[in-house]
Amino acid sequence: MRTLYLFCSAAPPVFDVARVIEDAQTRGWDVCLGLTPTAARWLEPSLEGLAALAGHPVLYDYKTPGEPDVWPRADVVLMAPATFSTFNEWALGLTSKFVVGVVAEGIGKGMPLVVMPCVNAAYVQHPQFQRSLETLRSAGVTVLYGEGGFVPNQPGQGRPKEYPWGLALDAADAAWRAKTTQT
Repeated sequence: MRTLYLFCSAAPPVFDVARVIEDAQTRGWDVCLGLTPTAARWLEPSLEGLAALAGHPVLYDYKTPGEPDVWPRADVVLMAPATFSTFNEWALGLTSKFVVGVVAEGIGKGMPLVVMPCVNAAYVQHPQFQRSLETLRSAGVTVLYGEGGFVPNQPGQGRPKEYPWGLALDAADAAWRAKTTQT
């Protein structure tokens, strides 16, 4: 079975993660859920149920040295929703968060990586956002932003139920197919 690391930041679409795990499992993925510390705090009452649903512990912090890995090796990593902070941290290589550390290292390991931001139209005006977008794309990361991906809302007009999770899972499927045809 192929393994998907589903990594989520603390943005409102994260509250749909159980449905997304089920959708990914229907597509044939073994799902391992990783969260930023804030997303873990938001979902704290659901963490045990999410772990049972996924069949793996939910991780949101680095393991200690010598501690064994509890997840199978990833075939694809999907980071969605990726907040402004998480997106920029990844592009800048700032790895204090477990999920950012995995994807930052994943670039060097040649892992198939997909990210879909969840940012408002004011954040994308910040000059770092465009630089991060270019950095991640040039590193081979599939960035689902703009037409055919996530299109920002105006500040305060978030529509988490309209977050295009299906596009993110489609891109993970495509990344896996591309990986298997290369090997």
